Amino acid sequence: MPQEPVTHDGTGPLIFEQFYLDCLSHASYLIGDRTTGRAVVVDPQRDVNAYLDSAAHHGLTIERVIETHVHADFLSGHLELAERTGARISYGAAADVGFATDPLADGAHLRLGEVDLQILHTPGHTLESVCVVVREHAADTVPYGVLTGDTLFIGDVGRPDLLSARGRSAEEMARALYRSTRERLLTLPDATRVFPAHGAGSACGKNLSTALSCDLGTQRRTNYALADMSEDAFVEAVTSGQSAAPAYFPFTSARNREARPVLDENAPVPALAPDAVRQAVADGATVLDTRDPDAFAAAHLPGAVNVPLGGRFAELCGEVLPSGADLVLCGDPDTAREARNRLARIGYDRVLGGLSADTLGAGHTLSVPRIEAEALADRLAESPRPCTVLDVRGPGEIDDTGTLPGARTIPLPELIARCGDLTGHQPLVVVCASGNRSSVAASVLRARGFDADDLRGGFAAWRGPVEHPSRGGGVRA
Repeated sequence: MPQEPVTHDGTGPLIFEQFYLDCLSHASYLIGDRTTGRAVVVDPQRDVNAYLDSAAHHGLTIERVIETHVHADFLSGHLELAERTGARISYGAAADVGFATDPLADGAHLRLGEVDLQILHTPGHTLESVCVVVREHAADTVPYGVLTGDTLFIGDVGRPDLLSARGRSAEEMARALYRSTRERLLTLPDATRVFPAHGAGSACGKNLSTALSCDLGTQRRTNYALADMSEDAFVEAVTSGQSAAPAYFPFTSARNREARPVLDENAPVPALAPDAVRQAVADGATVLDTRDPDAFAAAHLPGAVNVPLGGRFAELCGEVLPSGADLVLCGDPDTAREARNRLARIGYDRVLGGLSADTLGAGHTLSVPRIEAEALADRLAESPRPCTVLDVRGPGEIDDTGTLPGARTIPLPELIARCGDLTGHQPLVVVCASGNRSSVAASVLRARGFDADDLRGGFAAWRGPVEHPSRGGGVRA
């Protein structure tokens, strides 16, 4: 688990609060000056009540929202904060967005009072990326910290290959990132604290730490991407081994550039009767069932997709649901607002309403068995095999543990695009690490007409032989 988010509220002028959203591995920041009551928020999540509550607690007025770049992995709350506070929205000068902004020039200083914020243009992850150097007093030789966005993480740097780079090659962006880290960030004193926009689990890098902050000197010594190396070696190091980016990234990046509707996170989710749900489905809506996999397997609406409300719910939804889909939530009515707001964090706003799982009628539902590990082992021992195993874990996970002998491997973020690879296959049994992603994948495949079940407990429950495809496919008993 990540460390506790950092707060600084001493006797000096600086008020500093880090907010951390585990489900998206996202860090955001409130920075204020006690002497003037002026404050900024950096890289906010879309549901913004937490920043407003904190500002009120400290007697601060949020007058500006700073985005370190146009984000791809979450829909930012700049428009929500601007509407509710009148704050200006600022990006680096290279940003191209469809709403009014107050651009930040390279080297500019924003004075909140005694607290000083210095802007550093640091392209590489995106063209418009900036970092924000925070000094409690303008004359301080050692800054309190630097907010690095997705330019520098704890243990990594931002990946240079995302579509938010807008037509630039991964190599070109990586070369810019090399210069940004060496010529801008690494010129700061070693005691400067690094505060990134993401931690472990984010798809914006490949080696992120669970730590939420670290001094720059430690990063200089331990971060592989900051090691003493040539520019060519750096390009090779940061462009290789990146995981597949979730399919929703291009959509969310585009939405972050638009003047889109704002979220009312307090609004209720309309309750829908079963007949209204059936009509919505007939009109093209998707039922998103947010219950746990066993409850879903026992009874669910035909064609429903199961993404349990927990963990990385929004990210998983973004990997398997079309960005423009109308959605009907099915589950506990008390969690419908939470599910709606978490979907809104990645820009999935087309929630028509919610259906209580308690109202599902037996005559309109399906049940599917989840296969136990011993039963799957017996099936795979038959000749010819009566099913194909599909492992939807990431390549790194499979490299670490191996997979079931003869399994097909398609990472979950690639499943929708590669469904055609499975056409004509015998019945599928889907495997992941623990049984969560496999229920998601199996429900998606069934909704597309495949005969698919999943392994209860995932690979962790498997006690049979394994093979390591990356090591030549040898089988270990």
